[in-house]
Amino acid sequence: MPPILYMDEASPAVRSVLLLSKALDIELDLQPVDLASGGHMTPHFLRINPQHTVPTLVDNGFVIWDSHAINAYLVNAYADDKSLYPTDPKKRATIDQRLHFHSGILFPKYTAITESIIREGAKLVTREKAHALNNVYNILETLLETSSYVAGYELSIADFAIVATITSANVLVPVAENRFPHISKWIEKMKGLPYYEETNQAGLEKFATLMKTKL
Repeated sequence: MPPILYMDEASPAVRSVLLLSKALDIELDLQPVDLASGGHMTPHFLRINPQHTVPTLVDNGFVIWDSHAINAYLVNAYADDKSLYPTDPKKRATIDQRLHFHSGILFPKYTAITESIIREGAKLVTREKAHALNNVYNILETLLETSSYVAGYELSIADFAIVATITSANVLVPVAENRFPHISKWIEKMKGLPYYEETNQAGLEKFATLMKTKL
C-alpha cells in the first residue's frame, strides 16, 4: 500500500514533495485537501495533523508533516540512491542549511505576501514586501553564482523546496532575468527535469489563477 499524501497542488510545499516522489519513482496515494473550503480543518484531518497543514504524509500508520521532513524521510526510507539527500556529513549539512534558508527566510517572505492577499484582501503587493522578497532573491543569486544547484553541483531536495517556492513567488514579485541571471538559469535547468511539468507547473498554474482572482 503506497504512502498517502494529503495535498493541495497550489501549495509550493506540496509540489516539492511531488517533485521528489517523481524523481525517486515513489508511488503516492494522493488525497486532495481543499484548503479554500476548509478541508484542512475537518475533524478527520485534524486527528491526522493537529497543525492542519499540507503536505501531510501517512505511511503505514506513521504520520509526518512539513515538506522538508517528508522529503528527507522519503529519501531515507525509499531511495537506494541517496544522492538527493546524501549521507556525507558536509553535503547533508549544506543541504540542511539551504532548507533552513528556505523555511526561515524565503518562505516567510513569500507567505507574508500571499496571506495578505488571501486572508486580508490586499489588492497589490506593497513596495516593502516586494523589497523584502527581492533581498532574498539577492541571497539566492549569490549562492548560485558559484554552484549549479542551490546546495552545490548536484540536484538535491533543497532544489525541490526552493524551486517550488521561487516560481510561485515569481508570480507576485517577478525574478528579473537581467538582475538575477543565475536564478533564471537555474529555474530553466529545473524546468528541464522530465517530471517538472507534471509535478510543479500544473500546481503553479493553479496558484497563479488563484492570485489573479484575488488581485
